[in-house]
Amino acid sequence: CPRPVPARGAPRFDPTWESLDARPLPAWFDQAKFGIFIHWGVFSVPSFGSEWFWWYWQKEKIQTFVDFMKNNYPPDFKYEDFGPLFTAKFYDANQWADIFQASGAKYVVLTSKHHEGFTLWGSEHSWNWNAVDEGPTRDVVKELEVAIRNRTDLRFGLYYSLFEWFHPLFLDDESSSFQKRQFPVSKMQPELYELVNKYRPEVLWADGDGGAPDCYWNSTGFLAWLYNESPVRDTVVTNDRWGAGSICKHGGYYTCSDRYNPGHLLPHKWENCMTIDKFSWGYRRNAGIRDYLTIEELVKQLVETVSCGGNLLMNIGPTKDGTISPIFEERLRQMGTWLKVNGEAIYETNTWRSQNDTVTPDVWYTSKAKENLVYAMFLKWPTSGQLFLGQPKATLGSTEVKLLGHGQPLKWISLEKNGIMVELPHLTFHQMPCKWGWALALTNVI
Repeated sequence: CPRPVPARGAPRFDPTWESLDARPLPAWFDQAKFGIFIHWGVFSVPSFGSEWFWWYWQKEKIQTFVDFMKNNYPPDFKYEDFGPLFTAKFYDANQWADIFQASGAKYVVLTSKHHEGFTLWGSEHSWNWNAVDEGPTRDVVKELEVAIRNRTDLRFGLYYSLFEWFHPLFLDDESSSFQKRQFPVSKMQPELYELVNKYRPEVLWADGDGGAPDCYWNSTGFLAWLYNESPVRDTVVTNDRWGAGSICKHGGYYTCSDRYNPGHLLPHKWENCMTIDKFSWGYRRNAGIRDYLTIEELVKQLVETVSCGGNLLMNIGPTKDGTISPIFEERLRQMGTWLKVNGEAIYETNTWRSQNDTVTPDVWYTSKAKENLVYAMFLKWPTSGQLFLGQPKATLGSTEVKLLGHGQPLKWISLEKNGIMVELPHLTFHQMPCKWGWALALTNVI
C-alpha cells in the first residue's frame, strides 16, 4: 500500500499506523474492566449451530446445517427469507439496559452488522436488508443507545463487520485481489461514518477483514478522522481488527483472538472477548445446560483477565424475539452480585508485580498504588481456614488484611521465607459475603 501523505496543517493524528498507534487509550476503558457483548441479527432466527449459519449452510455445506434446513424449511427457502422472521417483537431496550446495569458491566457492545450484512439500523447503504426496512421495522441500535444512556452508567459501543460473506461487490473486489475497492467505497465506509455520527459509540469494535489489507479498507484514513474530528474523538476506543495482519499489532487495544486469555501480563492493553455459551456467539436453540459456562467459571475468567491487565467482554445472544434467555440473565445478575461485593478489587485497579500466587493456586492479584492496596482474589476457600500467600511481603504494625464484604481486620502472620498466612473468618455458608470467589484487601504490603 502506498503511504498516505498527511494534509498541510496536518491533524493531530496522521493516517499512518505509527501515528495512530501512539494515541493514548482513553482512561475510562482500562478502569471499566468489564463489558457485555451482544450478538444479535438474522442468524438469531435459525438459531442453530452458530451465528456463522449462512456460511456453514451455503458456502461450506456442512451436513448438519444442510439437514437442518431440509428437515425444517421448504426446499426453495433462502437465507434472506429469515429476514422477515427476525421480528424482535418482545425487544425492550429498557429491560435490556436494566439487566446490563445489574451485571456490573461498564460498557456494552452491540453487533450493528455481522458478516451476513444485515444492519440493525436503517442504513441507506443496505437497502431492504436492515432492521428498519424488514424484520423488526425499528431502529434497534437507536433504541438501545437511548436506553443505555438514559438508564445506566454504561458506555455504549458498537461492533461492525467490515466485510460481508456474500455481497457481490465484495466478492468482485476479492476476485481482483482487492485491486478494486468498490465495496469499501460504496458500502463499508459510508456505513461506518453514519454509525459514528448518528449513534456516537464510545467503543468501535471492528471485525471481519475478509483477508483484505488495511489499505483496501482505508482503515488508517477512517481512524485518523475518528480520533481527530468525530463527535467521539476524545473518548472513543477501538480494537485491533482493521485489516489482515493488524490483529494484535495495530489499533487501540488488542483482542489477538477470540476467547484470548493468556494468563500472563501483556505490555499493551488487551481484551478477552468470550461467550457464556462455549460454542457460539449467537443464540442457539439447541444448546444444552452443559454448553453454558457456570458463574464460577465466569468469575475465574474475570479475575484472571483483570489481573493480567485485560478487560473481559462477555457475550450473550438474544433470541429472534428480542428476549435475553433466563440462563444469560441469571449469569449477568450473578456477576453483578459478585461485583457488588468484590468490585473494589476489579474496577479502576492496576496490575501488581505478581499476577498470581506462587504457593496457592487460583489466587490472583490486582493493586491500587495510590491507596497502598493490593487485592488477593481467591477462588477456593481453604478447608483449613488458612490462606497461604507466597507473594506479599508484610510489615508488623502497618499491614492490615480485610475480607471484602466482611470488613473486620483479619489475623495474619509472616511466613519464614516470604509471604503471609491469613486466618480467614469462621463463617457459616449464609454469612459468606459471596459464594463464587473472594477478595482480600491487603494494606501496606510490598
